[in-house]
Amino acid sequence: MEIVKGFNDFSGEEARKREEIRKILVRTFESCGFEPAETPIIEYEEFVKEGNPQDEAISDIFKLQDKGKRKLALRYELTFQLKRIARNKKLPYKRYQIGEVFRDEPISANRFRQFTQCDVDIFGSTIKDEAEILAIVQEILNELKIDFVIYINNRNLLNEILEKEKISKKESVLREIDKLGKLDEREVRTNLKKYNAEKILDIIKKNEKFFENYPAYSEIKELKNYLKYYGLDKKVVFLPSLARGLSYYNGNVFEIKVKSKKDSILGGGSYKFNNVQATGISFGLERLSAFAKIDKEDEKYLIVSLNKDREAIALAQKMRKLKKIVSIYYGKPSKALEYANSCDFSKVIFVGEKEINSKKFKIKDMKTGKESLLKL
Repeated sequence: MEIVKGFNDFSGEEARKREEIRKILVRTFESCGFEPAETPIIEYEEFVKEGNPQDEAISDIFKLQDKGKRKLALRYELTFQLKRIARNKKLPYKRYQIGEVFRDEPISANRFRQFTQCDVDIFGSTIKDEAEILAIVQEILNELKIDFVIYINNRNLLNEILEKEKISKKESVLREIDKLGKLDEREVRTNLKKYNAEKILDIIKKNEKFFENYPAYSEIKELKNYLKYYGLDKKVVFLPSLARGLSYYNGNVFEIKVKSKKDSILGGGSYKFNNVQATGISFGLERLSAFAKIDKEDEKYLIVSLNKDREAIALAQKMRKLKKIVSIYYGKPSKALEYANSCDFSKVIFVGEKEINSKKFKIKDMKTGKESLLKL
């Protein structure tokens, strides 16, 4: 059966890798004081579009209609739902969420129509919290052995530049600027000509010292100072062209890329919902899995019952109480070894009459082929 384009099945080693990454994410989020949240996949279309209906992501939402002819939509991200769940929470409210999001957009090697977002947000935040969010990024990517660079900019700074240059249609211009690095500069310049804003490209090419003349640059400077406390200052690069696609951002914005490949793996920034300042970042599980190196390799045991099912089950239960990963195979030994190889079991234990009488079970190491005895 052919799968719908833009959607994926995950099984075997890839599914296990994704699950291990989830565990690392959850463990790190909770160690930093974030609490979990869950929200619906389906929302009212009006709520999904609320506040930023012109954004490109909004134009790509999956629209639905129920039997009551209500206009609904699949969530396209997790952040907007904070407008509801963060209301009346004691501030700062720190939440994490891992869940599926959907975009009805053209697909590519790195773009899917269903993907898993892993978000952390602090509702009621300051620039100090932005530094903590980026420190969480550092901890997770180091554990996943992903060498990274953090690019930062500030939406207020970009707005100040556009105002000084008397450029209107700010949101449209920012969307075009954000395409630098994804599109050829000549194409971006052509697009900016529609808004008489092509001169902005020459400005954002200037060195960092130039931008210190703008008041909003002080927010970037403050963030950099706090990042020093986390040992992150050497990982941060100021990128004046970085805008991030969503219009609700109102302060510092971030994008993290793989150092060697320049592939973007996560991003975020600061915004305001319900008149409360907030900040957050979103990890894409698919992107993390593409670059992560997971060393953990749990031993998996296959217990083969040689017509001694009760004893095989008893042994499996004992081993499971010792937190071992154990499956039971009922069938021919030759087929059992074939099954163990195909499913990456590290060791096979045979349970037959001889083993039960001697209380010694033969263990075959599937990697080395060596055999040893397990004594009870």
